Amino acid sequence: MVAEAIVERVIGANGCILKPIGIRRLSPSVRLRAVAQRLQVLLEEAVELAERAGTLTLSYFDKPDLRVDAKPDGTEVTNADRGAESLIRDHILEHYPHDSILGEEHGTVDGSSGRTWIVDPIDGTFGFVRGVPLYSTLIAVVDEVGPAVGVIHLPALSQTVGAARGEGCWFDSMRCSVGGRATVDGALICSSDWGAASDQQLLSLKHAGAHMRTWGDAYGYAMVAAGKAEAMVDPICSTWDLAPIPVIIHEAGGTFSSLEGDPGFDRGNGVATNGVIHDELLGLIGFR
Repeated sequence: MVAEAIVERVIGANGCILKPIGIRRLSPSVRLRAVAQRLQVLLEEAVELAERAGTLTLSYFDKPDLRVDAKPDGTEVTNADRGAESLIRDHILEHYPHDSILGEEHGTVDGSSGRTWIVDPIDGTFGFVRGVPLYSTLIAVVDEVGPAVGVIHLPALSQTVGAARGEGCWFDSMRCSVGGRATVDGALICSSDWGAASDQQLLSLKHAGAHMRTWGDAYGYAMVAAGKAEAMVDPICSTWDLAPIPVIIHEAGGTFSSLEGDPGFDRGNGVATNGVIHDELLGLIGFR
């Protein structure tokens, strides 16, 4: 009954997560259970929200009414990007009015709760515009501790990878984990753009026996988390591209860092591995 009462306070009668009142006065074990429950509910909500936004993107995918515009930086944005992010933001603003929001298409909303939702409505817009079905909708929740929840939803594949801190990583309804290959030799290493790598980096990986493919963007990270690839390398990316990745990879048993080895997701690049080959891979591409 004690646990149920705490969960009710955390979730609230209407199903929305409330800022716990007096949670620090609880015993450590009960407090941990309450926090875990809160993260589980946040993950479930983020998954549902990503899937709803993904359904919206599918209504435009490979359709004649898709409208493509150019951003000031030259990258592409579509009415599907804008619509999906608006759907997600509207939900957050209604149910979590004190949380901050950082989105690729609609900027920042400052909040006071200490929690931030980071949204990329279509990760892989370049491919989406060209009918490539490997794009994704990304949602992350970051709190005072760091990345708390991460979701990669692949609308065209009807697949979702999600994780919450301390609660494991899940591929649809199945617990998933990284693979166990011990060396780069024979490893499948994905990248969003091998064209950004130097000739020396490419040759180092080739001579080490790596299998290099461009199954990139968040799809590559999903493959690492599910044990289908050993590494994903992102040489150039933005915060919203990477925000969900650290908690997903960590909960799957792998390692995420920048190319320089920093664990942050806001360094402009990223690499995820099964953990075993992480240092070897960074050494081969010249960052260790």
